[in-house]
Amino acid sequence: MSDSITADIFAALDILVLERLNPGRFKVTGTPPDWLQQFCHNPVEPGMEILIPQEEFHFLENFLIDAEELWDVNDKKQLKSGIWYKLDLSGKEYQFEATAIRIYTNKLLLIKLLNEEFEEKRNIIQKARENQLNYQYIVKENQKKDILIHCIIHDIAGQLSGINCCFSLLEFENLTPTGREYLEIGKKQTIRQEMLIREILHAFSSEVNSLESFTSNADKAPNALTSAQEVIQLLSPTFALNKIQLKLASNIDLSADWRVVGDKSRLDRIIANLIENAFRYSPPESTVEVCLEQDGAYILVAVDDEGVGVAPEQANNLFEKFSQGGKSGRVGLGLYFCRITVERWGGKIGYSNRPQRGSRFWFRLPKPKSGNQE
Repeated sequence: MSDSITADIFAALDILVLERLNPGRFKVTGTPPDWLQQFCHNPVEPGMEILIPQEEFHFLENFLIDAEELWDVNDKKQLKSGIWYKLDLSGKEYQFEATAIRIYTNKLLLIKLLNEEFEEKRNIIQKARENQLNYQYIVKENQKKDILIHCIIHDIAGQLSGINCCFSLLEFENLTPTGREYLEIGKKQTIRQEMLIREILHAFSSEVNSLESFTSNADKAPNALTSAQEVIQLLSPTFALNKIQLKLASNIDLSADWRVVGDKSRLDRIIANLIENAFRYSPPESTVEVCLEQDGAYILVAVDDEGVGVAPEQANNLFEKFSQGGKSGRVGLGLYFCRITVERWGGKIGYSNRPQRGSRFWFRLPKPKSGNQE
């Protein structure tokens, strides 16, 4: 390719090619682009020498200091000036960018008019700002929905409390065997509704609660074994009513140290959520077992059930907000609450299918270190 064709290509691309002769002095190489004359009071011809910044490109004064260092290094790197604005002789604004580069012994300064490229970049930036505003709007709308749902659930909880009172009063009435059977069914349904309400309320407040203070001080750290025993005692009547056995694993060393980083009340809630999740998927005459293991610097807590397990396509989303895990009629908030709380405490949570039958939901929490502050 001849030098004349190369010069025409640079001119067509709106690039002015200047060869550095000595500090501040440059020679116009090739064909000057058409835009150049709009900024020069005198005609500019190929081969003409110009001074920068004494001539038209005052912005480049500081840039040329760094460019001189690049040219002295004698490598093939490029140095860009960044975009600057300049008015032509008529007062119209244009955007430029300069590039310093060395090719063999030639020290070159390329000045490019950026009209189209600048507009594209500005449009991209504008689009990004619009997307950011849209995102903020969606976040605010979701917050409004969360508050609305929270209020609705509180109202439902109040009505459910009234229903429970009626059921309690009916137990003192002279009901027929069929009537008592219906009463037991109604009581079971209200128990399940109470579980659901607790899940929703805890999940919608969990983003705030999980950021509250928790302890990593060994003297005040909650005991995972104690929490598991207390939750099992609390939920055992519900399991027994549905002919499901809930128990603590028999191989747990009751004398070991089971303290973990966290908060007692929320640790109880995590274990309860996993047990209640197992309850929903366990058939009658099956067993749900709570296991604890020492795992190096961590404590592992697992809940094993004998249900149908989780389909592979659903396993990846189990711990996301509103994931239903394949069971209709659930809002899918309990496992989400567990995940964000366990992760906040420095732990991990997960799921696996049991080899024989059923599911294992587990979480690991770090052990507290003596002498740590809250």
